Amino acid sequence: MASQKTTQSQHVPATGVKSIRLLFSALLLVMLLSALDQTIVSTALPTIVGELGGLDKLSWVVTAYILTSTIVVPLYGKFGDLFGRKRVLQIAIVLFLVGSALCGLAQNMTQLVLMRALQGLGGGGLMVISMAAVADVIPPADRGRYQGLFGGVFGLATVIGPLIGGFIVQHTSWRWIFYINLPLGLFALLVIGTVFHSTNKRSEHQIDWLGALYLSMALLCITLFTTEGGTVREWSDPQLWCILAFGLVGIAGFIYEERLAFEPIIPLSLFRDRSFLLCSLIGFIIGMSLFGSVTFLPLYLQVVKSATPTEAGLQLIPLMGGLLVTSIISGRLISRTGKYRLFPIAGTLLGFIGMLLLTRITIDSPTWHLYLFTGVLGMGLGLVMQVLVLAVQNSVAPNLYGVATSGVTLFRSIGGSIGVALFGAVFTHVLQSNLTRLLPEGAEIPRGMNPVAIHHLPVTVRTDYLDAFGAAIHAAFMMAACIMVLAFALSWLLKESPLKKSHH
Repeated sequence: MASQKTTQSQHVPATGVKSIRLLFSALLLVMLLSALDQTIVSTALPTIVGELGGLDKLSWVVTAYILTSTIVVPLYGKFGDLFGRKRVLQIAIVLFLVGSALCGLAQNMTQLVLMRALQGLGGGGLMVISMAAVADVIPPADRGRYQGLFGGVFGLATVIGPLIGGFIVQHTSWRWIFYINLPLGLFALLVIGTVFHSTNKRSEHQIDWLGALYLSMALLCITLFTTEGGTVREWSDPQLWCILAFGLVGIAGFIYEERLAFEPIIPLSLFRDRSFLLCSLIGFIIGMSLFGSVTFLPLYLQVVKSATPTEAGLQLIPLMGGLLVTSIISGRLISRTGKYRLFPIAGTLLGFIGMLLLTRITIDSPTWHLYLFTGVLGMGLGLVMQVLVLAVQNSVAPNLYGVATSGVTLFRSIGGSIGVALFGAVFTHVLQSNLTRLLPEGAEIPRGMNPVAIHHLPVTVRTDYLDAFGAAIHAAFMMAACIMVLAFALSWLLKESPLKKSHH
């Protein structure tokens, strides 16, 4: 009986099972809020512009949130290690809620963009601290099933965000996209304040402000380069390449500063940890694949299958369902068996197969083909995403949980940003070259890719346009499949380390 009590005390923290479940529900909620706000605004943008004006600032409503939330990810990871994750998470939630309220009160587009940036300063902390906080209350041997749910929630938010945004705009006001965060966030704040007893205590510290400045400059410039390249600015624009040059200077300055800093933001020694380096690289590729596929699939459904934006979002449910199911199942199997290396290998292989199958989609392909292929892709992504976080947390010391978790999350976010830009550039280039080759000289086509305008083209011109569009989609997914092969090869290099039975 004594040994049973000892074992149980190692696996269940003092907060008790009920408190852990309540806390975990609150952490899932803040993760959901953070991930939703990356995509929920997209379907409301036309309505927002119609009321506030400022069409030239349209893309910044989304970009401002992504920029600031990406920049602060490693900072929150470090601050959580230094000051305690409970306090830092509470500050992040308050920032997010203040930003949400001010977004709903915005009277012009400039105000909305600035408040979205403020909201992102809190949103970046919600995501990384909620994942790192699990490491404070759950030992690695039991952590798999909890991290699996985080992966499912992240994938769910990515897909359903535009759906929820469209529903809210249709039935109420676009301002409720932001106001809805307030009661949910306050509930999470109350639960976390009551039941979260963080095990990492505040320590003596020297904050590396210069390293934070270099890192912020690097992330800001690289994110701007990837989001504006080929869209806001032409690839030949000298200003675009100046932005990239400043980003490279920021990277060089950050590396130099981290070698000298007493308490670096991201210790360079982490990159000598095999698990951290491999998981960061794999996460980078997974981010590219996830956001690349979610970007182009709705476009395919609207242009080729004549789906409305809401219908296109609903038809991505197989992708979300596959990701959600395999995230949960893999987490439970890891907790039961203590083995995790097989899941990234199987997941990257399934992801490659899913991408390869999507290259076989044609204009005449039945919709169930798309459901099946995206389901395979989602299953693959679900087997990888949160297993990477678990593997890293299992390989580092408890005082580095926050930094290591934020590092993997950061690489996945950067991968998503670069993936959308890279696949978008390939897609646009192939589309334009095929349109030049297929369409007769002087044929008029709509600027941009407005599905309604495309469907009103003359039959012959529309057929040629859809052929060119299909070739461009194939090129983007073929590129994604080739990149996924690299992730599959890297996953074989992961070592299987026994999951720790306690936090020490």
